[in-house]
Amino acid sequence: MASTGSTVFALSAFFGICICVLLLLRHFIRLRTAPAYLLVPVFLAIALPASIALLVPIDLASRAEARRGIWLPERALLVCWRISYWLTFILPILGDFMDAGYRDPKGRLTYTLRTNAKYYLLVLGCAVGGLVYIIISYGFDLTAIKSLVMALAYVWGLVFAIYLMGHGLVAIPRRLIRSANISGSLRALQAKAPKVHDKMEESISVLEELQAQVTQLSKRKTGTARDFQEWIDDLAAGNELPESRIASDPIAREATARVPAIVTERYLADVTRRSIRAHHQRARYIQEWDLLVREASQLQNILDSEGSKRLTFGSHSSRFDPLTPYTRHVFYTRILPTASIVLGGFLALGSTCILLSEFIKWPAPQLSPVSLTVVHHPSNMHIGFGGQLTAAIWIFYMCLCTLSSLSDVPVWGGRALVARNTHSESVCWYALQVSKLTVPLSYNFLTFLPKQIHENTVFFQFLGRLINLTPLGAGFDFIFPIFILLPVCATLFNLYGRIKSVFGFNFFEEEEEESNGSGFRVGGWREGRDLINRELQGGPGSLGLSPRPSSDDAARAAPTLWVPPAERNENSSEQSSRPQAMRPTRPSARGPALEPTLPEDDENIFQLFGKRVKNTIDTIDKPKWMQPSSPTSSGRPFNFKKPKWMTGGDTPEPSSNGGDGNSTLDRLFGGRSNDGQVRL
Repeated sequence: MASTGSTVFALSAFFGICICVLLLLRHFIRLRTAPAYLLVPVFLAIALPASIALLVPIDLASRAEARRGIWLPERALLVCWRISYWLTFILPILGDFMDAGYRDPKGRLTYTLRTNAKYYLLVLGCAVGGLVYIIISYGFDLTAIKSLVMALAYVWGLVFAIYLMGHGLVAIPRRLIRSANISGSLRALQAKAPKVHDKMEESISVLEELQAQVTQLSKRKTGTARDFQEWIDDLAAGNELPESRIASDPIAREATARVPAIVTERYLADVTRRSIRAHHQRARYIQEWDLLVREASQLQNILDSEGSKRLTFGSHSSRFDPLTPYTRHVFYTRILPTASIVLGGFLALGSTCILLSEFIKWPAPQLSPVSLTVVHHPSNMHIGFGGQLTAAIWIFYMCLCTLSSLSDVPVWGGRALVARNTHSESVCWYALQVSKLTVPLSYNFLTFLPKQIHENTVFFQFLGRLINLTPLGAGFDFIFPIFILLPVCATLFNLYGRIKSVFGFNFFEEEEEESNGSGFRVGGWREGRDLINRELQGGPGSLGLSPRPSSDDAARAAPTLWVPPAERNENSSEQSSRPQAMRPTRPSARGPALEPTLPEDDENIFQLFGKRVKNTIDTIDKPKWMQPSSPTSSGRPFNFKKPKWMTGGDTPEPSSNGGDGNSTLDRLFGGRSNDGQVRL
């Protein structure tokens, strides 16, 4: 029998996990309006796998001879493992059932079976092939068949988990270390702003197109539309697009022309399904744009507070903020960046320990860094409460790296977690990934420990024994995790950016580094800065997500052109030497602003090459026989006369230093003369 203290601790910890899962669900969905057949499976699919971080440490100490720390009976642990494992096969059907679009349960179930038919036929084909393999190798044995099914599921889950975890082991520490650079974080947000703004406008236009179709359907009172009048009225009740907008918008008029003459149940289900998705997509990108604008505004306020040493966030500040403006400035400019660097370095060290453990666990698992931090008594291979706590932290970090990478992958069919407005199908899908990836990660963690420990656990008797029964699973969990080095190197050296530049797509939405530092290209950080400033100032095209700043902020937000002192003096001297008729007139205050001069990075390769060759030649000292002042043997000065094709015809010969910038090399490689004339 388990001790009373262990039982109370385990139940209290599981109750705390359930409370955290409920708060997490409340943050992403509305609990009052969500149906019970959605909440109960999703709650169990998240709460039970989350308790694996509690079950694995308890399992490590429960089968030892000298039980230390928290332990439970073997039967209770086996029941918990079975429930956590077999629950993962329910959620795929539930997600498609919630996304069917039909009004009656029969239509939803038919759509769900039709949608998953290809997937389950593929699974059935693999199962038949595996059954034939098992019968030939071991005969008709139910244990062998069960082990094959569990081994196939484990192999697929481990492949997926290892790849995502390898990305997260690098992305999380790097993101923390980069966040310490305030100006770099602001530049990253500005570079991200055009993409988010375009997606937001696209989602709004898609929703308006669907609402135009619903408006056109609601006007039909005869024919087949009369049979589905109640369904059409429910769709039109959530329509936010006025009829005047439909008449003036060409996209809306085109959408109304797509309404078929015969309205069927399948067409209405498709419109309902797409309308629900479009509503959630619009809410997602509006919320993402609002968050980006707020973060950019706060980062800009932090940078602006360097002069006055006083930081205020205006309307975005919290009512319960106990910090004064000065202490807030010190906290956001000194304490918080330092803490981010320290935490990022600590997590980077943890990621390195996990990578080393993946390589060392096969030849010498007792020497892996994870094993050394968990097994505090290597002589008798016993794990106490300190080792259980360390094991829970390791499992939590591995799951965090894996699950955080799901939001970086842009190929999940538009699924995303939106605060208080997440689609039901997305909730089911994310809960499925939590339950599917946690079990392989937990068993992979057990392989970090010596065999005397992990082979004595209930988890190994339930899953590991069956995995090692077939040649497919034997040794796979020791050899394959070594390939975690591939996603780690791909993320560390930005191989995804190179793949995107070659093939046009990316696997992860990383913080893109600007290849063009000037930001003048389309979608650059300068365009993002203008979009954010327009949103903050409440200009045309903004959504009004943030209040209009004061006149000082508006003046600060205006773009300015900085000219280096050397160029400023050179330009002033050149303008003074020109005739009065050639000087440009100063534009008035109401006239259009001059375009900023492109920096050297925006020049083409031929101009840069020509300038560098010209500067190299100009710095070479001419020999005496080429200098005009050097006398010859006859006493007369030597005069080397250039041909006309080198002097440009009637143009005067440049000085010996060539400092007027009108040399032949400039004209050959795209340069221009000082007076603005172009030579053909």
